[in-house]
Amino acid sequence: MATLEQTTIIGRKASKEIRRQQLIEATIDVMARKGYSGTTMLDVAKAAGLSSGIVNFHFETKEKLLVETLKYLADEYRANWHKALTAGGDDPAMSLRALLFSDFNPEICSPRKLAAWCAFWAEAQSRPTYLEHCGSNDEEYSAIVLDLCRAIIKKGRYPLAPELIARALDALLEGLWLDLMTMAKPYSLDDAKQTIAACLHAFFPKHYPAAGPS
Repeated sequence: MATLEQTTIIGRKASKEIRRQQLIEATIDVMARKGYSGTTMLDVAKAAGLSSGIVNFHFETKEKLLVETLKYLADEYRANWHKALTAGGDDPAMSLRALLFSDFNPEICSPRKLAAWCAFWAEAQSRPTYLEHCGSNDEEYSAIVLDLCRAIIKKGRYPLAPELIARALDALLEGLWLDLMTMAKPYSLDDAKQTIAACLHAFFPKHYPAAGPS
């Protein structure tokens, strides 16, 4: 049984994590409205309904707050597609479809998070720390897409180069996310999935039906 002191420490740790999460979510909201350069510690504090002192206590500087926010988004994104990949099972065709569709889970592909990602990507080329968090995730994802394409091509005896198909699918996903970020009236997440389904059928007609996702 935990002592009173242990319970108090656990409670404080939980409270600290809750506050940090509040501030990260508030940072995403502010970035979605004001962009990278327009985001300030004061704005984040107001959005979270907390004092500026609380923000400074947990993150010290705007840069540390933004790095932690990017890490949160990257970890969330990675956990999302890992979960989808596991759900796809041992069938490479089912796994590839689940993996690609996972990019359009509303939990990670909401307007506010897309806007925050867009802001970070715009800064990534000049900030190695940002590029590290964005790039490592992309490399792992792309490697798995390539492996799945190789397996499908081999199984279906398609006269295709897996590297080119995997690259095309990566470009498709990036293009769909860009559309959702920048279009005045973007299409729905289901429309994005329908586009992926159409491309999968075009590349691998033996493995994917002509109709869109169920």
